[in-house]
Amino acid sequence: MRTLLVLLALTTAAVAADPAVIEKGRQEEQRTCLPCHSLRIIHSNRLSRAGWNKELDKMAGWGTKYSDREAILEYLVANFGDDKPVTPPDMTTDGSAKK
Repeated sequence: MRTLLVLLALTTAAVAADPAVIEKGRQEEQRTCLPCHSLRIIHSNRLSRAGWNKELDKMAGWGTKYSDREAILEYLVANFGDDKPVTPPDMTTDGSAKK
């Protein structure tokens, strides 16, 4: 059982590192998230895999239709996981946040 869990973890890590899957997830974000959200509100979050999974479930409950849910989950975890630093907002020359 333990060997199976290790293999599953390694397989998941390999999929997460696949640039094609990450790009597919980015495209899915553009298609499914941007009609209702700005990228800033999505990208300012830092959630675990379970947290992003819960968010995707919540959005599906509100009517979001995913064409590749696993790809968007991998994209969100790879780029905005709870182990990633929060990027400070872009600022204008006068110090106010860009919109």
